[in-house]
Amino acid sequence: MNSITNLLPVTSSEDVRQSLKNGAEIALLDVREEGPFASAHPLFAVNLPVGRIEERITGLVPRKDAPIVVYDNGEGRTAKAVRLLQSLGYSDVSALEGGLEGWKRSGGEIFIDVNVPSKAFGELVEHVRHTPSLPAREVHDRVKRGDDLVILDARRFIEYNVMAIPGGRSVPGGELALRVRDIAPSPETTVIVNCAGRTRSIIGTQSLVNAGIPNPVFALRNGTIGWTLEGLSLEHGASRKGTEVSEPNHQAARARAERLADRTGVHSLTAKGLEELLADPKRTVYRLDVRSPEEYAEGHLKDFRSAPGGQLVQATDEWVGVRHGTIVLTDNDGVRARMTAHWLRQLGWSEVYVLEEWNEQPLETGPEAPLLSRPLPEVKTLSPAELHKRLEADDVLVLDLAASPVFRKGHIPGARFVIRPDLVSHPVIRQAKEIILISPNGIAAHLAAPDITGENRQVRVLKGGTEAWQAHGYGLETGLDDAQALSASDDVYKRPYEGTDNAAEAMQAYLDWEFGLVSQLEKDGTHGFRVLEDI
Repeated sequence: MNSITNLLPVTSSEDVRQSLKNGAEIALLDVREEGPFASAHPLFAVNLPVGRIEERITGLVPRKDAPIVVYDNGEGRTAKAVRLLQSLGYSDVSALEGGLEGWKRSGGEIFIDVNVPSKAFGELVEHVRHTPSLPAREVHDRVKRGDDLVILDARRFIEYNVMAIPGGRSVPGGELALRVRDIAPSPETTVIVNCAGRTRSIIGTQSLVNAGIPNPVFALRNGTIGWTLEGLSLEHGASRKGTEVSEPNHQAARARAERLADRTGVHSLTAKGLEELLADPKRTVYRLDVRSPEEYAEGHLKDFRSAPGGQLVQATDEWVGVRHGTIVLTDNDGVRARMTAHWLRQLGWSEVYVLEEWNEQPLETGPEAPLLSRPLPEVKTLSPAELHKRLEADDVLVLDLAASPVFRKGHIPGARFVIRPDLVSHPVIRQAKEIILISPNGIAAHLAAPDITGENRQVRVLKGGTEAWQAHGYGLETGLDDAQALSASDDVYKRPYEGTDNAAEAMQAYLDWEFGLVSQLEKDGTHGFRVLEDI
């Protein structure tokens, strides 16, 4: 560590691992960009780039005195992150002794990719439960013969819409147990569950096995990756979805979900019980609504975040930053929250509750509002019309803080891509006299503006961001080349299982990596996973 980092409070890797093993609350935050994070990190590290802390920390770590340990790999982000967190009111923040290298030297296991706890758990579930699966070619042949089957895609609809198994329909993982009986009412109908790779296929299939449906159920082995590697074509732009739920099938699904929740130690919770949990000063509580985003927007309990059940199991670390925190789930059907909860319990979360009591509790409508850690600073702004006119000048530097894939998909003409940590160091930015900051909805730009505001420089923020620009009818340009980039575009890790242009070698390497995760879990020893072997 450098001399600055040496002045920070530190926590050893051994102490972090002991907390994980003991079931004590701890947040281990990797403050690098997602690309470097995906190349090497501890199992339960949560990726929170330093430039995104103010936008995301409140959701990830809602309790201000929860233990937080921060690290990087020598990029100089740790000290800034620790001090920023302290300035936001977090009182128990320390640096990981030696950073990522210190973790390695101490014998800590290193994992690659993202959402690894969930992916490793999926492999463990298949290993323990022998989750049934079929290879892509056999599924293809069954479809071609006209066999009695349905293909259910357990991913988010947006992923399904990009590429899908021909004839499949979108039923995100948290919806499967609720809707499958109406989609496949005949017990003779074979149900095949797929995702892009393996995890959601395995968990979705095992969910239906656990839910006790009479149908034959199989995972599509290796998902759309396996389908593509077999040389089979995918469908693009599909929009088929699950059906409504009949009352008899709803009751059957609920009865089984209640049994699974009881078997795995999920607690039922009243409104009064939730108040008591929230009043506990030593407990970090997450309130999550596992229904679809559309249902959430129509009406949800106040202070509950939207976390669709299938995605929550697939990517728990995107909502829950404190390992061994307390998780409270809710729905309005009695099935989805319990099915999600029974998986979270097996994922090693010791305190998982289901809240059903909505009566007389305050409700809100609309999509989830941003959870900012501090009020937006007062900064100078300009309207889309003013920016459109100002772009005619050649002496203004327009900087876009959008994630690189978002920038690549569409940005204001002439904008340059940059990540927030590079604002204060890039020579092009340091020399600029007039800067206009942009982000998708304007929030990140507002937060970043004070970083570069100075006496000899004018800094303004586009009010409403790129979204407002488009709403005014102005066009975007696409692409991201070296001339447009002031930062490396490794802020977002390119998943080998998303999109339509992945190399076969990358997809196969990803599958090979997943196959090895069970042995990595054994070496790591901190996971606490407990797969339910007997239903």
